[in-house]
Amino acid sequence: MAAGNPHDERSFDVLPAIDLRGGRVVRLLRGAFDRETVYGGDPVEVAERFVADGARWLHVVDLDGARDPAGRQADLVRAIVGGVGESARVEVAGGLRDEESAAAMLAAGAARVVVGTAALRDPTFARRLVDRHGSDRVAVALDIREGRAVGHGWLPGGPGIPVEEAVAALAAAGVGTFEVTAIDRDGTLSGPDLALLGRVVALGRGAVIASAGISATDDVLAVRRLGCTGAIVGRALYEGRFTIRSALEALGA
Repeated sequence: MAAGNPHDERSFDVLPAIDLRGGRVVRLLRGAFDRETVYGGDPVEVAERFVADGARWLHVVDLDGARDPAGRQADLVRAIVGGVGESARVEVAGGLRDEESAAAMLAAGAARVVVGTAALRDPTFARRLVDRHGSDRVAVALDIREGRAVGHGWLPGGPGIPVEEAVAALAAAGVGTFEVTAIDRDGTLSGPDLALLGRVVALGRGAVIASAGISATDDVLAVRRLGCTGAIVGRALYEGRFTIRSALEALGA
């Protein structure tokens, strides 16, 4: 995805989220593993369906790998990449907290890795990934609670880092893409946190991809108007609130 002019729909992507747990496609409410809904038993088929509908990027989250690196679903990621072929690019997130695990996902065919906890803790980790793989192959997840970026699976109690400080440090480390999630809206279909997204966009430190709460094409259009370069959408697609194709048509209009 090119950063380009953030108000140009040609630089805007709708990224369907494919969250993997136990080989199935699921969605969690606010990241809670005990609040899971299963949406499909064949992630490759789900990926192929989204791509057939017009998706150019897929946002794949390895929930098992996020909880335990030993449970990483690299073979399934390879299958998804192979299933969509040259038609779409796949970015992979979930527990990528060292250089080896990030490199393994890229070697599995991912076009981009999304790191969070380790990069927040140590921006030089992000710098090493960018230096090794290029800035277009590395994004950072900014998962925000009460204005602070948190990691470690969003567990409560961590102090987090003010979002402006996190963006400044990571941009200085060479990061050019930030995926911003308002934790309290994740999986709720309650609409994106436009105030939060606007704050991050206004910093002017990189491309901002919106996540959490998107429930309608109007939400997609709203985050594009803010200057976001993409939107990650999960539950709204699985529950038929809108489709990739209808969102792309609205963006084109």
